[in-house]
Amino acid sequence: MASIITATTTSGLTQSADNSGVLQLASGSGNLVTVPSVTGTAMVSGNMPAFYAYLNGSQTVSSGAATKVTLDAELFDTNNNFASSRFTPTVAGYYQLNAAVFLASSSQEILAYIYKNGSNYSGGLDITTGSYNSNVSTIAYANGTTDYFEVYVYTSVTRAVSNSSTNTFFNGVLVRAA
Repeated sequence: MASIITATTTSGLTQSADNSGVLQLASGSGNLVTVPSVTGTAMVSGNMPAFYAYLNGSQTVSSGAATKVTLDAELFDTNNNFASSRFTPTVAGYYQLNAAVFLASSSQEILAYIYKNGSNYSGGLDITTGSYNSNVSTIAYANGTTDYFEVYVYTSVTRAVSNSSTNTFFNGVLVRAA
């Protein structure tokens, strides 16, 4: 047995039973949300933070040290959790995070990292000739209050970072609440 809860302008909030096994929230004109039979937290699109930030300005990174990448533009930030080159999620859960850093010029080593709370959490590597990029992708837990994520890059040669939304970026989305 399940329930359908309906809000109308004439009779207010009403409840009726059905045999579907799910809870349905409805308006007078039809279903708005169907909550599936789940154990734990049911996700709805309104509480799934997602962001896409990228380098729009200019940045040069020096050789021999991990340097924070300045991500100064956004394509979107659905929950306003990205600011000052840092993603600070306010919903506890597991996040898919992706980053890419692109440097131009001669032979070098480049490593892009995703840092969590100021420490290396996950990294990528690319050693080639010509133009260089490094990509990193991971799933990370965030507590929803104090955890934060940033992108760093290490290179063996001082170089300019490519400022393009398709070359140097950081994005992520909540895949499961905790």
